[in-house]
Amino acid sequence: MRHSQTVHETGGGSHDYLADGRRLRTLNVVDTCTRECLAIEVDLSLTGERVTRVLDEMLWKYGLPRAITVDNGPEFISSALDRWAHAHGVELHFIQPGKPTQNAFVESFNGKFRDEFLSQGRWPTVARARVEAELFRVDYNDVRPHSALAYATPTAFAAVARATLALPAGGSLGEAGNDAVDAHVGPSPTQRAKIQEQFGETRIAA
Repeated sequence: MRHSQTVHETGGGSHDYLADGRRLRTLNVVDTCTRECLAIEVDLSLTGERVTRVLDEMLWKYGLPRAITVDNGPEFISSALDRWAHAHGVELHFIQPGKPTQNAFVESFNGKFRDEFLSQGRWPTVARARVEAELFRVDYNDVRPHSALAYATPTAFAAVARATLALPAGGSLGEAGNDAVDAHVGPSPTQRAKIQEQFGETRIAA
Protein backbone atom coordinates (compact mmCIF):
# COMPACT_ATOMS: atom_id res chain seq x y z
CA MET A 1 0.00 0.00 0.00
CA ARG A 2 1.39 3.44 -0.95
CA HIS A 3 1.44 5.99 1.85
CA SER A 4 1.17 9.51 0.48
CA GLN A 5 3.03 10.94 3.47
CA THR A 6 6.19 8.86 3.12
CA VAL A 7 9.62 10.49 3.08
CA HIS A 8 12.88 8.73 4.03
CA GLU A 9 16.43 9.99 3.96
CA THR A 10 19.31 7.63 3.26
CA GLY A 11 22.87 8.38 4.26
CA GLY A 12 25.91 6.50 3.04
CA GLY A 13 28.86 8.67 3.97
CA SER A 14 29.66 7.59 7.52
CA HIS A 15 32.74 5.43 7.89
CA ASP A 16 35.34 4.33 10.37
CA TYR A 17 37.87 1.52 10.59
CA LEU A 18 38.07 -1.96 12.02
CA ALA A 19 40.85 -2.88 14.42
CA ASP A 20 42.85 -4.29 11.49
CA GLY A 21 42.65 -0.99 9.61
CA ARG A 22 40.02 -1.90 7.04
CA ARG A 23 37.53 0.86 6.26
CA LEU A 24 33.97 0.43 7.48
CA ARG A 25 30.99 1.86 5.56
CA THR A 26 27.46 2.46 6.82
CA LEU A 27 24.16 3.19 5.11
CA ASN A 28 21.80 5.13 7.39
CA VAL A 29 18.08 5.48 6.56
CA VAL A 30 16.02 8.11 8.39
CA ASP A 31 12.29 8.89 8.19
CA THR A 32 12.05 12.67 8.02
CA CYS A 33 8.58 12.80 9.54
CA THR A 34 9.00 10.55 12.57
CA ARG A 35 12.81 10.97 12.84
CA GLU A 36 13.07 7.19 13.15
CA CYS A 37 16.28 5.57 12.03
CA LEU A 38 14.83 2.78 9.89
CA ALA A 39 18.08 1.00 9.11
CA ILE A 40 21.84 1.06 9.63
CA GLU A 41 23.62 -1.23 7.18
CA VAL A 42 27.28 -1.92 7.99
CA ASP A 43 29.91 -3.49 5.75
CA LEU A 44 33.30 -2.97 4.15
CA SER A 45 31.64 -1.75 0.94
CA LEU A 46 28.12 -0.78 -0.10
CA THR A 47 27.09 -1.15 -3.73
CA GLY A 48 23.88 -0.08 -5.43
CA GLU A 49 22.70 -3.69 -5.29
CA ARG A 50 23.30 -3.71 -1.54
CA VAL A 51 21.26 -0.54 -1.14
CA THR A 52 18.32 -2.09 -2.99
CA ARG A 53 18.53 -5.17 -0.79
CA VAL A 54 18.22 -2.98 2.30
CA LEU A 55 15.24 -1.18 0.76
CA ASP A 56 13.58 -4.50 -0.08
CA GLU A 57 13.96 -5.63 3.52
CA MET A 58 12.50 -2.35 4.78
CA LEU A 59 9.57 -2.55 2.36
CA TRP A 60 7.92 -5.37 4.29
CA LYS A 61 8.04 -3.49 7.58
CA TYR A 62 7.55 0.14 6.57
CA GLY A 63 5.97 0.07 3.12
CA LEU A 64 7.14 2.10 0.12
CA PRO A 65 8.21 5.73 0.44
CA ARG A 66 7.00 8.32 -2.04
CA ALA A 67 10.58 9.35 -2.67
CA ILE A 68 14.15 8.64 -1.65
CA THR A 69 16.58 11.53 -1.36
CA VAL A 70 20.24 10.67 -1.77
CA ASP A 71 23.61 12.22 -2.49
CA ASN A 72 25.64 11.56 -5.61
CA GLY A 73 27.66 8.64 -4.27
CA PRO A 74 28.29 5.73 -6.66
CA GLU A 75 25.91 3.46 -4.77
CA PHE A 76 23.08 5.97 -5.29
CA ILE A 77 23.65 6.93 -8.93
CA SER A 78 23.91 3.25 -9.84
CA SER A 79 21.64 1.61 -12.39
CA ALA A 80 20.61 -0.90 -9.70
CA LEU A 81 18.95 1.77 -7.54
CA ASP A 82 17.46 3.46 -10.59
CA ARG A 83 15.87 0.18 -11.71
CA TRP A 84 14.55 -0.52 -8.20
CA ALA A 85 12.96 2.93 -7.92
CA HIS A 86 11.38 2.66 -11.37
CA ALA A 87 10.01 -0.82 -10.64
CA HIS A 88 8.42 0.34 -7.36
CA GLY A 89 7.21 3.75 -8.51
CA VAL A 90 9.47 5.60 -6.05
CA GLU A 91 10.98 8.96 -6.97
CA LEU A 92 14.73 9.47 -6.57
CA HIS A 93 15.76 12.98 -5.52
CA PHE A 94 19.46 13.85 -5.69
CA ILE A 95 20.92 16.74 -3.74
CA GLN A 96 23.29 19.16 -5.39
CA PRO A 97 26.95 18.10 -5.13
CA GLY A 98 28.61 19.61 -2.07
CA LYS A 99 25.27 20.57 -0.48
CA PRO A 100 24.84 18.16 2.47
CA THR A 101 22.49 20.63 4.16
CA GLN A 102 19.93 19.70 1.51
CA ASN A 103 19.71 16.37 3.32
CA ALA A 104 19.58 17.93 6.77
CA PHE A 105 17.73 15.23 8.71
CA VAL A 106 20.07 12.39 7.86
CA GLU A 107 23.12 14.65 8.21
CA SER A 108 21.97 15.51 11.72
CA PHE A 109 21.62 11.82 12.48
CA ASN A 110 25.02 11.10 10.90
CA GLY A 111 26.62 13.70 13.15
CA LYS A 112 25.28 11.99 16.27
CA PHE A 113 26.21 8.61 14.83
CA ARG A 114 29.79 9.72 14.20
CA ASP A 115 30.21 11.36 17.60
CA GLU A 116 28.51 8.72 19.72
CA PHE A 117 29.23 5.54 17.81
CA LEU A 118 31.94 5.66 15.15
CA SER A 119 34.35 7.73 17.24
CA GLN A 120 34.04 5.49 20.29
CA GLY A 121 36.37 2.76 19.08
CA ARG A 122 37.37 0.28 16.42
CA TRP A 123 35.64 -3.06 16.23
CA PRO A 124 37.40 -6.43 15.85
CA THR A 125 34.98 -7.67 13.16
CA VAL A 126 32.22 -6.42 10.85
CA ALA A 127 29.76 -8.67 12.70
CA ARG A 128 30.54 -6.96 16.00
CA ALA A 129 30.14 -3.53 14.42
CA ARG A 130 26.73 -4.56 13.05
CA VAL A 131 25.52 -5.65 16.47
CA GLU A 132 26.70 -2.44 18.11
CA ALA A 133 25.16 -0.31 15.34
CA GLU A 134 21.78 -2.02 15.80
CA LEU A 135 21.94 -1.39 19.56
CA PHE A 136 22.61 2.28 18.80
CA ARG A 137 19.65 2.38 16.39
CA VAL A 138 17.25 0.85 18.92
CA ASP A 139 18.42 3.24 21.65
CA TYR A 140 18.05 6.22 19.29
CA ASN A 141 14.49 5.24 18.34
CA ASP A 142 13.12 3.88 21.61
CA VAL A 143 14.90 5.76 24.40
CA ARG A 144 15.98 9.22 23.28
CA PRO A 145 13.40 12.05 23.32
CA HIS A 146 13.52 14.38 20.31
CA SER A 147 12.92 18.10 20.71
CA ALA A 148 11.22 18.36 17.29
CA LEU A 149 8.74 15.70 18.43
CA ALA A 150 7.75 17.55 21.62
CA TYR A 151 10.32 15.38 23.43
CA ALA A 152 8.68 12.11 22.50
CA THR A 153 10.89 9.32 21.23
CA PRO A 154 10.75 8.64 17.48
CA THR A 155 9.10 5.27 18.14
CA ALA A 156 6.40 6.76 20.36
CA PHE A 157 5.75 9.61 17.95
CA ALA A 158 5.54 7.22 15.00
CA ALA A 159 2.99 5.03 16.78
CA VAL A 160 0.68 7.97 17.45
CA ALA A 161 1.22 9.48 14.00
CA ARG A 162 0.40 6.22 12.24
CA ALA A 163 -2.71 5.73 14.35
CA THR A 164 -3.80 9.32 13.76
CA LEU A 165 -3.23 9.06 10.01
CA ALA A 166 -4.80 5.57 9.91
CA LEU A 167 -1.68 3.91 8.48
CA PRO A 168 -1.02 0.20 9.00
CA ALA A 169 1.36 -0.80 11.80
CA GLY A 170 4.92 -0.14 10.67
CA GLY A 171 3.76 2.03 7.79
CA SER A 172 6.35 4.64 6.93
CA LEU A 173 5.65 8.37 7.00
CA GLY A 174 8.74 9.96 5.53
CA GLU A 175 11.02 10.02 2.40
CA ALA A 176 14.56 8.62 1.86
CA GLY A 177 17.78 10.43 1.17
CA ASN A 178 21.49 10.61 1.97
CA ASP A 179 22.23 14.10 0.82
CA ALA A 180 18.94 15.45 -0.40
CA VAL A 181 17.02 18.15 -2.17
CA ASP A 182 14.31 19.46 0.11
CA ALA A 183 11.55 17.17 -1.16
CA HIS A 184 9.80 16.33 2.10
CA VAL A 185 6.07 15.98 1.63
CA GLY A 186 4.91 15.16 5.14
CA PRO A 187 1.42 15.28 6.64
CA SER A 188 -1.08 17.88 5.49
CA PRO A 189 -1.83 20.85 7.79
CA THR A 190 -4.99 19.12 9.01
CA GLN A 191 -3.11 15.90 9.71
CA ARG A 192 -0.36 17.82 11.50
CA ALA A 193 -2.94 19.44 13.74
CA LYS A 194 -4.33 16.03 14.70
CA ILE A 195 -0.86 14.77 15.58
CA GLN A 196 -0.06 17.94 17.51
CA GLU A 197 -3.14 17.36 19.63
CA GLN A 198 -1.44 14.17 20.82
CA PHE A 199 2.00 15.69 21.45
CA GLY A 200 1.43 19.37 22.12
CA GLU A 201 3.83 21.59 20.21
CA THR A 202 5.08 18.95 17.84
CA ARG A 203 6.95 20.31 14.85
CA ILE A 204 7.20 18.35 11.64
CA ALA A 205 9.67 19.67 9.09
CA ALA A 206 8.36 20.27 5.59
